[in-house]
Amino acid sequence: MHYSLLDLAPVPEGHDAAQALKNTGDLAVHAERWGYHRYWLAEHHNMPGIASAATAVLIGHVAGLTRTMRVGAGGIMLPNHAPLAVAEAFGTLATLYPGRIDLGLGRAPGGDHAVMRALGVHQQRAENFPNEVAELRDLFGPAQPDRAVRALPGEGTEVPLWVLGSSLYGAQVAAALGLPYAFASHFAPAALEQALEVYRRHFRPSETLEKPHAMLAINVFAADTEAEAHRLRTTMQQAFYRLRTGKPGKLPAPVDDLASVVPAGAMPALDEALRISAVGTPAQVREQIGRLVETHRPDEVILTGQIHDHAARLRSFEIAAEVLQGCGAAVPA
Repeated sequence: MHYSLLDLAPVPEGHDAAQALKNTGDLAVHAERWGYHRYWLAEHHNMPGIASAATAVLIGHVAGLTRTMRVGAGGIMLPNHAPLAVAEAFGTLATLYPGRIDLGLGRAPGGDHAVMRALGVHQQRAENFPNEVAELRDLFGPAQPDRAVRALPGEGTEVPLWVLGSSLYGAQVAAALGLPYAFASHFAPAALEQALEVYRRHFRPSETLEKPHAMLAINVFAADTEAEAHRLRTTMQQAFYRLRTGKPGKLPAPVDDLASVVPAGAMPALDEALRISAVGTPAQVREQIGRLVETHRPDEVILTGQIHDHAARLRSFEIAAEVLQGCGAAVPA
């Protein structure tokens, strides 16, 4: 089972986007050395704490810094873009870095209504998501010289497509099109069990995928001591609480007393949203990831974790890689 990494290029308090992008490049180089199979970046807009808005540009930067690791989008919010533009961008990436580019697709806007207006996006676009995914697959397929509109570069690159989701809808689309499915269990696990069951039960084999392939997203906060791991986690807990209350900002520093910044009444919903997590020492993280894998039976896992201090973030993902290698997870050649 491969293990991969999802990065939002977080901008910590006290730093700027330039430092965040430098940190992403550094993490990617380390991730390849530690055996991560994929390095995915996610599209978000109008968020001071996330620097991956121009996702395809950042994917090209990371791919240029690495040699063998797959790099891709986890994901591109398809209603924000014309399929042809996506095909040209990712077709160009696939031409520059053959056999290394992934394209995960979601139907959320990646921002609020103000962002949608600024991007010129209409809510109805999301309703056409399955057709646009299918159109993208055609654009990446074999050359069709008689086709009125072609992705150049793009056609013939066969860029692998993934459907991302946090509901039954994405599971149904992935199953109907015979595509791999990545569930956003790291922040929206409510429908996890049912979505995986729907995806597996209704999956229709395609030319590119014979059987279901599901990816589980897990938050990881690993450190040499349990206390330090839980302290690191308070950064993401604070950030998620601020986002839920309409006050997004840069990634906050960890605190010793979470109750001093997050009301007790908000904790149950916060704990539920972030329950697909592994927190603690290497031994504790090994046990927790093992339990999640045993319960949900993913074909692949992708790890993420919003950690304020870059060195601590590196150490957390290093520990996670050591844990997964110890569990027999595959390391790319």
